[in-house]
Amino acid sequence: MSLTPENSVTSLIMFARLIAFFLPAVVLGSTLFQSRLAPAGDTPKNVLLVLAKGDQVLAIVDPASLRVIERVPVGNDPHEVIASADGATAYVSNYGFGAYNTLARVDLTAQKALSPIDLGALRGPHGLAFAAEKVWFTAKRAKAIGSYDPATNNIDWILGTGQNRTHMIYVAADLQRIITTNVSSGTVSIIDRTVGNGHPGAPTPAPPGAGSAADWNETVVRVGNGSEGFDVTPDGKEIWVANAEAGTVSIIDAASKTVIQTLAADVKSANRLKFTPDGSKVLISALRGSDLTIIDTAARQTIKRIAIGHGAAGIVMQPDGSRAFVACSPDGYVAVIDLHSLGVAGRIQIGKDPDGMAWVTRP
Repeated sequence: MSLTPENSVTSLIMFARLIAFFLPAVVLGSTLFQSRLAPAGDTPKNVLLVLAKGDQVLAIVDPASLRVIERVPVGNDPHEVIASADGATAYVSNYGFGAYNTLARVDLTAQKALSPIDLGALRGPHGLAFAAEKVWFTAKRAKAIGSYDPATNNIDWILGTGQNRTHMIYVAADLQRIITTNVSSGTVSIIDRTVGNGHPGAPTPAPPGAGSAADWNETVVRVGNGSEGFDVTPDGKEIWVANAEAGTVSIIDAASKTVIQTLAADVKSANRLKFTPDGSKVLISALRGSDLTIIDTAARQTIKRIAIGHGAAGIVMQPDGSRAFVACSPDGYVAVIDLHSLGVAGRIQIGKDPDGMAWVTRP
């Protein structure tokens, strides 16, 4: 074809159209490439940790911006997460209803996975606590609890509960009391520390471990069917337990270790129960249902139900009492609850099946 002015103009127009067609894709591809290569943001002083069970990752969230900073792989079926006192390391239970026997570890400064902890025969780890520089955990399949010492990289203590599906755990800061909920037994284990042959009132023993003279007495308290989510009042005087099958809340007097009241709270399929930092309210999530239930602890009455999604699991409180974070598992986000207005203040998109959470304050 001979080059004429008309042909030149036509060629230029076609070339311009081709550029206009392909340029957005080139720019988008470049942007995506740059975002993938962009370094993760520094871990802030305050951190919200959220497990996305379906994605098998730990999301590190900046609670100020509600932005996910990084997502770190944490192995099979992660359920609960806790962090060391210095905020350097996160520990995650790989549950699998007893199929797995590891705790995943994450370096929160470098935002990367570390080698997992092999729990041996202690299968089905779930509930976690960090106290006295150790990680305390439940082991469903073994009907036991144990502690892991990061300093020695050893499981240094194990205690059987004799209860079915020992699930969540609380460890007092002074190590004088451990509490677990036992879902299938419908019970709570209150495990008190003693000395020698179990005589109370003796001097405080050394922490559990090799050579320790510590012994333990377990009191099993019958509550309601499906006892799982629980918390201890900030003053330590009461233990509140949500009974998922019964839909009730059992209140245990911590001193006498007896149930003193049962609330008809209508919280069937309850999953977690948490006090606000000042102890004035209790929040209860439900695996099946749209509402977060809020109870006034003094009045012992439900004061509000907040529609947050299609089911919820983990709850964590901001230490200053301004907000609560609730994992809305079926919806893939965490609902941010304003504890002053008792309304939804925002959402954090996490991924598949968010559940266990922890608040971390780093130095």
